[in-house]
This record gives sequence, structure tokens and C-alpha cells, in this order.
Amino acid sequence: MALKGNLRDFTITQLLNLINLAHKTGTLVVEGPGEIAKVFFREGKLSLAAIEQEDNSLAAVLQRTNRITTSQYRLIKEKAGRMSDKELGLVLINAGYVSQDDILISLQQYFMAVVRRLFTWGEGFFRFDQGELSIDGKITVRIDLENLIIEGSRQLRELEKLQEEIPTLDMALKFTDRPGTNLRNINLSVQEWRVVSFVNPKNSMRQIARATKMNDLEIRRVIYGLLQAGLVEIIRPTGVVAPVPGRMFPTQNKDEQKSLVNRLIARIRSL
Repeated sequence: MALKGNLRDFTITQLLNLINLAHKTGTLVVEGPGEIAKVFFREGKLSLAAIEQEDNSLAAVLQRTNRITTSQYRLIKEKAGRMSDKELGLVLINAGYVSQDDILISLQQYFMAVVRRLFTWGEGFFRFDQGELSIDGKITVRIDLENLIIEGSRQLRELEKLQEEIPTLDMALKFTDRPGTNLRNINLSVQEWRVVSFVNPKNSMRQIARATKMNDLEIRRVIYGLLQAGLVEIIRPTGVVAPVPGRMFPTQNKDEQKSLVNRLIARIRSL
């Protein structure tokens, strides 16, 4: 029977820990926010990982890790046709494009990068199918999960802390009123500059995350840094109507409101 669940109840780190400790062989399918990942394990070790929505061929992986150039990638895709990754790997090694180590190191980097992306998926569904792997033509590796589990646990703790500081991404940002502050004189990272370019009371932090292609952890990390530096502040997005104060009570009668508040206080004290 397949193990199924929700990422809100069972984190990727917990899943990896279970697979590692039980030396499981099988396939983990994770449906996240707009993406589907497939991660393959053999005897508790990471063998292969891919995001379905992106090119995960050997040629694409080698190009991402700068083992081959963009022009070489295009030429290989044009000439390789329906060649499997194993067949293509032998051709590239024999032709002197790359070495066997280049291929294995590039695949290891890509597979671990896919798993790291899963650490940032706070919502989604997963299914683990136990049994022999169906990965014909693909090149597999053997990567211990311990370091990835430790890294995932650290990221989870960081995300929890940032969620306490920034509970929702549906609020907007605006620059603080600091006379004499010039952004050009402030040393910001590339990610921070990308976020700063979208700071506007009309843009929610969630919209900025989508525009900059950042996940929840990345956008919260950048915004927290900008908040700590005193460059921005969180505000309600322009056009969003704030709740009317009086509407929080089911009655508009002042005496009834006071009685309701007193009953609530008494109830809280009795808990």
C-alpha cells in the first residue's frame, strides 16, 4: 500500500528520515504549488530526482552545471534525438565533451537541488510507492540522506521563525520615510534588488514572490532583511478595505458589547 498524505501534516524532512531509517526503495511523488517532483530511492539512498515541468535530461543538467555551453546543449538536443541519458553519456564521454566524473557530479548536484526545492514547499500532497524503480535509460547515483535531512531541518526552523515575523504574504510593502536615505548607497544583494524594484503599496508580498520567482522561504528571508535594515515597512495593500471596527461585534449596542467582552474575559480566565 502506498503512503499518502499532506505536506502540512508530514514534512519532506520527516519523509526523508523515514525512508533513510527504513532503508526504503521506491518513488516519492510530491505535488506542490504548480509543480510535481519525482524522487527515487534505493535502499534508503537518493538515486534520482526531477521536476516534471522542466527539462531534466542529461544534456540540460550538464548545461545547468556549466559542464557544457548553451550552444553545445542545443546541438546535442538536435542530434541526440531519442537517445537515452545512458547512451548520450557514453557518446559525450567518447567524444571528449565531458568525463564520467563530470556527469556523476552534475547529476548529484541537480538531484540534491531538486530535494532542496521540496524543503520550501509548505503545501501540497505526497505519495510514496514502495518497490523497484522504473527509470529505464536514466543514470542513477547513490547519495546519503543524512546531510540533506539536517539541511532540511535547519530550513524548516528558519521558515518557522520567519513566519512568526511575517505571518502572511498578503500584505504589501512601502519604503520607510527616512530623509537622506539613498538606496544607491546601500549594499543590497541581487535578490534584494529584485524585491526592492517591486516595492509598491499595490503589490502584495505574494505577488512580488511570483514576479521574482521566489519561494516562501526566499521571499520571507529577503523581506525580513529589508525590515531589519529599516528600508521598508509592512502595510495593507492599496485597494483592500480594512475591517470596520464596529463590525467585530454581533451587536452595535454599547451595553451589550460591554457584557459580551466581560463574558469573554471570564471564559478565558476559567480555561
